[in-house]
This record gives sequence, C-alpha cells and structure tokens, in this order.
Amino acid sequence: MDIEAVQTSYSRWAPVYDRTFGAVTNIGRRRAVEYINSRGGTVLEVGVGTGLSLPHYNRDMRVTGIDFSQDMLDKAIAKVQQQGLTQVEELRQMDARKLDFPDNHFDTVTAMHVLSVVPEPERVMAEIARVCKPGGQVVITNHFAREDGTLARLERLFAPLANTIGWHSDFRIETVLGEECLTLEERRTLPPLGMMTFLVLGKRLA
Repeated sequence: MDIEAVQTSYSRWAPVYDRTFGAVTNIGRRRAVEYINSRGGTVLEVGVGTGLSLPHYNRDMRVTGIDFSQDMLDKAIAKVQQQGLTQVEELRQMDARKLDFPDNHFDTVTAMHVLSVVPEPERVMAEIARVCKPGGQVVITNHFAREDGTLARLERLFAPLANTIGWHSDFRIETVLGEECLTLEERRTLPPLGMMTFLVLGKRLA
C-alpha cells in the first residue's frame, strides 16, 4: 500500500468512518483507552483518525494525536473543540514513518486499527519504539491474519485489494513483534468473533 492510496482511501472514508469501520472497531478502541487510562502520563496516538478514542481518555491524561489524512484529522479537531477535550494537548498531520518527536518521549504509544493500513508498517513500528520511553508501553489493537479456516481464505482473497479498501486483510502479527527493544507483555482476542487482537508491548529499560 502506498501513501497516496492511503490518502485517497481515507479522504473517501472520512465522512462515514464513525458510523462504519469506526463502529466495528469500537470494542478494541475502548479496551485500549481503558488500559492506557490506568497507567496515566503522556500518550501518543498514532493514526488518531476522526478522534473516536479522544473523549474516552481521562481528563488528567496528556494526549497527542497524529494522522496522515488531513480530512480525518479535521474531524478529530472538531471533536476536541466541540466537546472541550482538555486532555488532548495536540493534534498534528504527520507521516507515522517519520515521527517528529524526540527519542524516549512518551509514557505510552498506541496504534488502534492503524498498522494494517499504513505503508511500511515495520518502519512505523520502529518509530513507535523510538519515541516510547524505556519502561513505557506500546498498546496495539488490530486485525491480524488467521492461519486457517474460512476467514483466513477470505483474508487472502481480499489481500490484492489493499489500495482500494484501505487496509491489508492479510496483515500478520509478526510484523509488529519484530522490534528488539519491545517485549510482548499481553495478548488477547477481542469481539466480534475474535477478529481483533489487543497487544501490550513493554520497552526495555536498557
């Protein structure tokens, strides 16, 4: 998937995202934010989209969100203004492959249903790991490819349409587990039908 395809796809999705894909992924998003709220501190949300998660962060959190699609980001900005979300410190248009933040900057970095839609997800994961503080955590919710069964066959069938539908249906979990400084701390499947996975990765202190 190339960056122009992502831009085009999410410009198309932006007007209806909250009522379609956003609704399907709500359980994973709420689970991730509940976990992050229990930790407190500073948060970077990579791929904040239309800002569906933002109202659910506790008011004492300090949240920064980035997204490549300005159309999606404009909707997130509107939510923050309309709902008075003071926990949101900043929303910026940015390419997740080159995050404009210092090393070891955030207590938690989260990516909710975004890693299977970005170009070069391994590069995005490297950037996520870089800006997470040692001792901090990376919280991910995403769909990952199944090994067998009917759904696995459907995922492979739709894989060539990634640029059209806006995500990789055959995205493999190994893609996000390759950073040497990150250790898998928690993994669980989520509804509906176990289609989504919740992951917590810890960044080693040294």
